[in-house]
Amino acid sequence: MSELRHDPRGLIVRPVISEKAFRLFQSHNQYTFRVREGTHKTAIRQAIEEMFDVTVTDVRTVSMPSKPKRRGVSRGRRPGWKKAIVELAPGDRIEIFEGV
Repeated sequence: MSELRHDPRGLIVRPVISEKAFRLFQSHNQYTFRVREGTHKTAIRQAIEEMFDVTVTDVRTVSMPSKPKRRGVSRGRRPGWKKAIVELAPGDRIEIFEGV
């Protein structure tokens, strides 16, 4: 895991594209990303600033719980994951969300 701490692309898994994430992007300049479990806010801030060359003003994290799933008689659980909501300074934008 030590090499992942130095590589920002190892901490950020992917952007979250949903209706709620799109509303946050449009109204509050906040972007939502799926991040690796155990990643702390300072590392998320540094990774976003390095990857997209923006200024991060606030980072909020949410641990999404695992969900029970069933297919016929078989039962199981979907794995839980961690979500980070990143607020950027006024005037900064991330182009990956522009075409959505």
